[in-house]
Amino acid sequence: MADHLLTELKDRVLYLTMNRPDKLNAMSAEMMGGLVDNLRRAATNREIGAVVLTGAGRGFCSGGDIRGMRERNEGAGASSAPQTVEDLVAGLRRGEEASMMLHEMPKVTIAAVNGAAAGAGLSLAMACDIRIASDAARFGTAFAKVGFSGDYGGTWSLTHLVGSAKARELYFLADLIGADEALRIGLANRVVPAASLRDEVHAIASRIANGPSVAYSYMKANLNAAINHEFNELLDREAWGQIMTGLTEDHREAVKAFLEKRPPTFKGR
Repeated sequence: MADHLLTELKDRVLYLTMNRPDKLNAMSAEMMGGLVDNLRRAATNREIGAVVLTGAGRGFCSGGDIRGMRERNEGAGASSAPQTVEDLVAGLRRGEEASMMLHEMPKVTIAAVNGAAAGAGLSLAMACDIRIASDAARFGTAFAKVGFSGDYGGTWSLTHLVGSAKARELYFLADLIGADEALRIGLANRVVPAASLRDEVHAIASRIANGPSVAYSYMKANLNAAINHEFNELLDREAWGQIMTGLTEDHREAVKAFLEKRPPTFKGR
């Protein structure tokens, strides 16, 4: 059986590719377990400066496997030891750690949305720091279409990205929107031609991956905190981070390079 998650490290960028192209990369236990494990390792790996999440084939991720849902529903009660509600919730929460890691890990995360991103697949894209979409990408919450309320942090992420009113519309109606509309409402950061998506994403990701990684980690933590913290609390956090990054070798090198009118060489320390 083919691996449901492919990994590649290039120019300090870790590419994680969801790999069930025949099912538009619908989630599987193997895929999500591999995603969580790789994100955990990447979080502390000094050789990795940025993470890109994308999908194989013509889709990014269509979310849950609908055929698998039907099989589970039709087989409900057949098992001699059915799972409790608590067991089911715990199992879902293990997979949802992927969203938590994408949002909170001290590396910049980028979703390269090459095609349809729907349901929990959209939630994964929204958990990333940056979303770069091909002009063939489509976005949809999808949950209402299958009688679900939503998971993988999507309601939180979409509300913060596009505002409460638009998030409610997109969740309740579950309409698909195109890449241009996603860009207009702030769901996508950039839209690029499908043929050049890989190159455009790599140019941005490698630029970040070879940048001041210590500064980026503090920067990301501050930006995350800014969502829910008061201004005065952010001033304290920023003061601490500014002093700490000012003590790094990267800071000293950047200042020297600026004065010498040359590109800096960052070492992540």
